[in-house]
Amino acid sequence: MTKKMIPKPTESELEILQVLWQHGPSTVRFVNDELSQRREIGYTTTLKLLQLMLDKVLVLRDDDTRTHVYRAAVREEETQGLLLDKFVDAAFGGSAMKLVMQALGNRRTSREELAQIRRLLNDIEIQNDTNSPANDPAQ
Repeated sequence: MTKKMIPKPTESELEILQVLWQHGPSTVRFVNDELSQRREIGYTTTLKLLQLMLDKVLVLRDDDTRTHVYRAAVREEETQGLLLDKFVDAAFGGSAMKLVMQALGNRRTSREELAQIRRLLNDIEIQNDTNSPANDPAQ
């Protein structure tokens, strides 16, 4: 599924997806038990949310056994990308730089995190250099 095709999950749906991404295919009872560790939520509420998510094709259901087993129908990375794109557009006018400056300016960043960020920036720079029109022999 491409980013544009992924329906935007609600906060509650995202919580359920987090459980499914972390634990894999799960029963309603298991998902409910996991959610109940974070907040009070009834079994029927969890069931209804999963049914709505099935309608939105955020999850798939295996009906082969007596207890229905649900699994995520959307990949974690694609969903995060979609949500991040929408957030950056809405909150930062589409500017990744403003997002990074805000994130790094509001929290203490460890040396290890800074090293990871530097490696990521270096990788992006190399990727951009490789994909630039100046390196395209057809140009």
